[in-house]
Amino acid sequence: MTTEESPIIAQEAVVEGNSDLSRPQKRMLKRLYNARTVPILVDDRAFLAYRDAARYLLSLPVDAREAAYAVMKAHVKDKTR
Repeated sequence: MTTEESPIIAQEAVVEGNSDLSRPQKRMLKRLYNARTVPILVDDRAFLAYRDAARYLLSLPVDAREAAYAVMKAHVKDKTR
């Protein structure tokens, strides 16, 4: 099966293969979204999964990406799962 046949595999390859997020950022996002039951709200969007959050961050310009990442990170410090 190639990535053209499976859109899920292609999306994972984009998230994992893109070097725009640093390794520490990826690790933090994975920890944030591991077994999450309460979504994190950023820019009036709810994120419950790492993949969705990473895809959203990668769609933003660099400055907006850093701001959105900071909001996600701050959300964890302020609230519990």
